[in-house]
Amino acid sequence: MNDDRTADPAASPTADSDNRPETDGDTTAADQGEEVDGVSPDESTEGEPADDESIPADVRKYERFKKMDGAAYDRVNGFLRDRTYITAREWAIARLCADFRTETGVEMTKIGENLPELVPFMTDTYTPQAVNQARSSFEDKVTKSGATFLYGAMSGFFTAEELDELMYEVTEIAKFLLEVEGVDLAVAEELDAEDRISAVMREVRTESAKLRAEEVECPHCGQTHDV
Repeated sequence: MNDDRTADPAASPTADSDNRPETDGDTTAADQGEEVDGVSPDESTEGEPADDESIPADVRKYERFKKMDGAAYDRVNGFLRDRTYITAREWAIARLCADFRTETGVEMTKIGENLPELVPFMTDTYTPQAVNQARSSFEDKVTKSGATFLYGAMSGFFTAEELDELMYEVTEIAKFLLEVEGVDLAVAEELDAEDRISAVMREVRTESAKLRAEEVECPHCGQTHDV
């Protein structure tokens, strides 16, 4: 795989003004800048931008995405859309929802009101409804992408060597996104993770071959049928 890390999404020479990229037919209403539940995804909260004194302490201390200082939304979004099915908006908000999860739920209001302080390439505040919609869109895309990938791995379309190459490529992209978020991955940890992932995928391929040669179970009715 060519090292795509040279195509740094933060290296955009232009500035972005509204966080809303050009989209295709598979994007959600909020990705297209349309209203969701009566609110615009980039609708600002009332009042002037908060000063440092009014920003919560955990927001001020938040260190993820610092490597993206100076990045424009369009450049980050283009980088992601070339390599994944998620938008920059969905990526950022899904990470924030994971980091600001509490025992009683996710702090949607805090995320939305402080979005520009938390993520350098996001320039507008969001309503809680828009934050929730972006998180839901991320989860839906991960589920569909996962089903597509596992079907490809289980179907026998790929040889063991081809599957190893595919896993290497997608793992490199995933690791890069983690590093952009501020996760430091030691070389030993990277190699260990790659070995464990490869072992799991070889087992998936082996068990899938057995399944295809014997019988299959309908995901809807639960009945088994001969191949």
